[in-house]
Amino acid sequence: MNSITHSAEPQSQILLNDQKYVWHPYSSLSNPIPAYEVVSAEGVKLRLADGTELIDGMSSWWCTIHGYNHPVLNNAAVQQIGKVSHVMFGGITHAPAVNLCEKLVEITPAGLDKVFLADSGSVAVEVAIKMVFQYWISKGQPEKNKLLSLRNGYHGDTFAAMSVCDPVTGMHHLFEQVVEKHYFAPAPQTGFDQPWDEQDIAEFSQMISDHSHRLAAVILEPVVQGAGGMRFYSPYYLKRVRELCDKHNVLLIADEIATGFGRTGKLFACEWADISPDVLCLGKAITGGYMTLAATLCTDKVSRGICEGEAGCFMHGPTFMGNPLACSVANASIDLLLSADWQSNIQRIESTLKQQLVQFSQLKSVASTRALGAIGVIEMHDPVNMAEIQKQFVEAGVWVRPFGKLVYVMPPFISSDENLIQLMAAIFSVLEP
Repeated sequence: MNSITHSAEPQSQILLNDQKYVWHPYSSLSNPIPAYEVVSAEGVKLRLADGTELIDGMSSWWCTIHGYNHPVLNNAAVQQIGKVSHVMFGGITHAPAVNLCEKLVEITPAGLDKVFLADSGSVAVEVAIKMVFQYWISKGQPEKNKLLSLRNGYHGDTFAAMSVCDPVTGMHHLFEQVVEKHYFAPAPQTGFDQPWDEQDIAEFSQMISDHSHRLAAVILEPVVQGAGGMRFYSPYYLKRVRELCDKHNVLLIADEIATGFGRTGKLFACEWADISPDVLCLGKAITGGYMTLAATLCTDKVSRGICEGEAGCFMHGPTFMGNPLACSVANASIDLLLSADWQSNIQRIESTLKQQLVQFSQLKSVASTRALGAIGVIEMHDPVNMAEIQKQFVEAGVWVRPFGKLVYVMPPFISSDENLIQLMAAIFSVLEP
């Protein structure tokens, strides 16, 4: 991730070569911002090359839920790499993948009985979209080839995923003329804890009714819209979407890449509405942040519909699908999460975040604050200067990476109250005048 170094300090050869050769995500090569060099990490802390330690408030883009260098996950990786680190998944199977798929079916919402393993969150979304399209092609309804998404949504950086991100305010609006055109309903306006207003679903209801003959599926992020604005919305909205999809014969894709594995206070955010999607996308925290891995789950209805069609199979197969090393670590990560009282722990984190967010209301630069599960958000009136504020956060001893008007945290689940208080105090010290 990009940030800036202290200009007065000499740069290491690693940092010089980084600027010379490396293209970081969402970074400019014409006006590069040097990166901080991390040399090790332990628990919730990152250690920089100059010895500085930073409390990580981002869980390395929301995935290192158990923190860094965890002995259980380390051991799972070491044990597996001594057996087989990778083998093709075409025509071959192995215990780590089979056990992981069984585990995912057991813990996800009811009815999601088939698992397709993928490489990353964006690929999981690509797989989900391809699944619903091939389903309707196999059912003899190829005209159902459009998707209904929500404004302020974010689903990844690859082309099909970009096509269902917000086309105006989203980070991929530059590609509006080259991605496939789909339908977009207004973002939910009823907050997570607010009384339900049926009017909030009215335009969505009209759109799914008008276009049901063209719609393969609805795709959304349950309860929490992540990179599109860190917005928390009413679970009842999600319940109504499920009802309307059933009514109009449209499949439902739930993108839980950011929310899965306990982040919102439920194991999966769909549980807040007590609904089950037809297709579920998982990623990020699935391996505890150790390795890239993702999964797309679907119902027997979807899998049968695809496999009973002309092709006779699902037409997709990533090279590193079912990677044994990643699957072994994923099994260990999920077992580690479920072996503890994770729900009470997430409630503790939410309570501490809410307590710490109260102080931010006194800052004139702050528009609002909110917290849900292990997610804390400070929304500013104006966009932050990312390069400058990143430097200030590092000087304050924390790793926080804002975007737009949002300064937010998604800390590791192992963060102590003291860690959280230090994290929020550092953010406050940077934001106050």
